[in-house]
Amino acid sequence: MTVTERDRAPEADQAVGLTDALIGWALEAVAKPLPEEVEHHVRRLLVDYMAAVVPGSRTDVSHAVAEHVAESYGATGRTATAVGLGQVSAAGAAFVNGTSAHSLEVDDGYTPGSVHPSSVAFPSVLAAAEAQDADPDRTLRALAVALETVCRLAAAGHPATWRNHFHNTPLSGVIGGALGVGVLRGLSFDDLHHALGIAASHAGGLFAFLGKSAEVKRVHPGKAARDAVTSVDLAIAGITGPRSILETAHGYIDAFAQDGFNAETLLGGVGERWVVLDSYVKPYPSCRHLHGPIDAVLALRAEHGLRADEVASVTVRTYTVASHHAAVDADSLLDAQMSIPYAVATALTHDEVGLTEFGEQARANPALRDLARRVTVVADPDADARYPRLRPATVELRLHDGRDVAVEVPLPYGEPGNPVTDEEITAKFVRLAAPVIGTATTEVADKLWRFTSLDILADIDLLTRAAS
Repeated sequence: MTVTERDRAPEADQAVGLTDALIGWALEAVAKPLPEEVEHHVRRLLVDYMAAVVPGSRTDVSHAVAEHVAESYGATGRTATAVGLGQVSAAGAAFVNGTSAHSLEVDDGYTPGSVHPSSVAFPSVLAAAEAQDADPDRTLRALAVALETVCRLAAAGHPATWRNHFHNTPLSGVIGGALGVGVLRGLSFDDLHHALGIAASHAGGLFAFLGKSAEVKRVHPGKAARDAVTSVDLAIAGITGPRSILETAHGYIDAFAQDGFNAETLLGGVGERWVVLDSYVKPYPSCRHLHGPIDAVLALRAEHGLRADEVASVTVRTYTVASHHAAVDADSLLDAQMSIPYAVATALTHDEVGLTEFGEQARANPALRDLARRVTVVADPDADARYPRLRPATVELRLHDGRDVAVEVPLPYGEPGNPVTDEEITAKFVRLAAPVIGTATTEVADKLWRFTSLDILADIDLLTRAAS
């Protein structure tokens, strides 16, 4: 069937000038100092990002991507650091680091967009910054532009993009990453139109990985970060992209969110209010949809002193998007990290919910597997009415003695309304990175917080490879 102008979504027609306005804001934002709280938040997210990249670089998926990059992305000319691999092209470094950032499900996110902004924004912008020896201050501004764009664009299309089967992180990430890289490299207004037009042709990432142990999900942010860098490179080389790519016919809105794009969410208050300040930090190494149920179980254990063997069955009531994460068998790390039943059983069984508790030995525990099969996940209309403003989850435990106990968690730990402190982010970095880089971890964390030189990226790589 041929798509005509009359077939277009009304949201696209109401968004005339959207791309112009987004690019105009980005050029203004990179030209002046960031608000103090925004700059501080970018530094927080930098430490948290590296807490994911360092251990993530040791995973099989990251090793496979690194091998591909080593063979296909040369180190001639200006280079950037791929943690665990060394110096390669900027696009190659972005590919490796973006994959590592998402390989263990410990990267940050933005609830209204159901997206992981840092796992695309940081690898793309930092790689481009290294390759051109950019000033750290301008790099922080470009990072803020990329992060803000990913958050706003994802939220403007969610949940329509999710209903259309797309993974929001690579979908909006490649656009935000390209805008951040573009302003870092000093592209003009017109060239940024070309860069975003090219980036939109790279946008994608299907949700088909869910429940299939398909590790391609780990690669999605790396792919988007690589393509963000490449899109800007191509625009600089003279390749043209369609202008006004967000709202043009057959553009971003038409392709991905034609049944529900909110232009006000993208641009409302832009330049005055930074929505990235509302991004969350993960305390547990799993999909964010699992965190409310985990918090609820931990609260019930603390209140009632419960043991796993006292629980006969569990019902989890949550919003529809989360309710799809209901697989009761978790044969792989990815399946476990995507499964509410496994997360609930783990939180009931163990005193901590960390990487070890999602590991192979923990997943093989017969009692835990049996308990996970007695967890039912239900889509709750009341929770849907509050999502994505909140991420509600109610956990109801039926005990063998006949008692029922329940608690609701409206907002999981780590959200801006229930935040992780700076000290806890540093502790997370030390906890996750120390097994790889050893005694230097605390000093590295301090340098990341200060971010006075891009040399810290190469330093982290050297420590990581030395450990290997």
